[in-house]
Amino acid sequence: MPGTHGPLNAFLDVRQMPVAHAELGPLAGLRLAVKDIYDVAGYRTGCGNLQKFSESDAASRTAPAVQMILDAGARFVGKTQTDELAFALFGQNAHFSFPVNPAAPDRVTGGSSSGSAAAVAGRLADIATGSDTGGSIRAPASFCGLIGLRTTHGRISLDGAMNLAPSFDTFGWFADDIETYETVGKLLLGRDPHQQALERPLALDWLDGLVARPALAEYAGMKALASKVFGTPATPAAPFASSPDELYWCFRRLQAREAWAVHGAWITSGERDLGPGVDERFGFGRAVDDRMAQAETVRRLTFSAELSALLGKDGFLVLPTVPGPAPYVDSTPEQFQAYREQALRLLCLAGLSGFPQITLPIGSVAGAPFGLSLLGPSGSDIALIRLGRKLLDAARKA
Repeated sequence: MPGTHGPLNAFLDVRQMPVAHAELGPLAGLRLAVKDIYDVAGYRTGCGNLQKFSESDAASRTAPAVQMILDAGARFVGKTQTDELAFALFGQNAHFSFPVNPAAPDRVTGGSSSGSAAAVAGRLADIATGSDTGGSIRAPASFCGLIGLRTTHGRISLDGAMNLAPSFDTFGWFADDIETYETVGKLLLGRDPHQQALERPLALDWLDGLVARPALAEYAGMKALASKVFGTPATPAAPFASSPDELYWCFRRLQAREAWAVHGAWITSGERDLGPGVDERFGFGRAVDDRMAQAETVRRLTFSAELSALLGKDGFLVLPTVPGPAPYVDSTPEQFQAYREQALRLLCLAGLSGFPQITLPIGSVAGAPFGLSLLGPSGSDIALIRLGRKLLDAARKA
């Protein structure tokens, strides 16, 4: 059974085997860490669960998206810890020592891509793969001071990866510099199918209203910087038929129902010893019936069409990635739950629509990172990375 190793508990303590990579390429000399939901040839894929690990065979091939990074010259340095079955937000897997957030050691790394975020923030890797179903790239990136893109749903292959909720699951990666981030993005994404320039920033008052009080002043400063770079964002009134609460529950119900459809048979086939919170989230999905799922699917489609119309061809949303800096490691269950509910109200927009969203490390609250996000139309992933470069350049000069 694997544990973790290293000063940050980022990597799984499994027998290291050579993984072939190209000697030349745009990523030559860079180190790659891989979240343990992706197959790497010769390694078991444990998905953050000891039963899954013990039942799995070593993968015969590497997940295609990971292989593309290796073929571009990056060198594999290990598999990273993930929250159990990738179904959590804070990076606290009950079966492992928790990863340490190098940017704020008294706060959580975020999950489920916890080990990958810790590895890059701690400079143990230059690139680390993750996934984003409900926020598992964006939240850890914001918490650990990294760049993180939730890609347009379906643009990057998830072959060779554990599914959680297939209509929400996306491939993602972390880096701490925009040059590396864009190089990986161009490799994996190619040319954006969305070709019109993004030049019309938008903001929504109710999204800004989800920022926690300690982060309000910093968020105002981040928005001011974004306005200086992109222009003052327009603020449309009441653009969606559904309320923030209704969108939150729509996301929760559909994601959990899909998660139960994928993993329910395995969970009920034996004693799985799921950690606190994980078991309850799967149980919640089991209780979402067909009638409710159909109604929420209609709500989701309506919202996606409304968001698409709001953005048009040239618009993008400026919004807080999460409510504030990462929660403290010793927060109470009630404090974690309150933060999760606020965070998912921000994070669910990209998940429900399938649109891309990038978080950028330009803020800090009480010494801890706090990210600002840009959300664009479907297929505008590279355009968002390039907007992010402009914002990060301005932040460095400020």
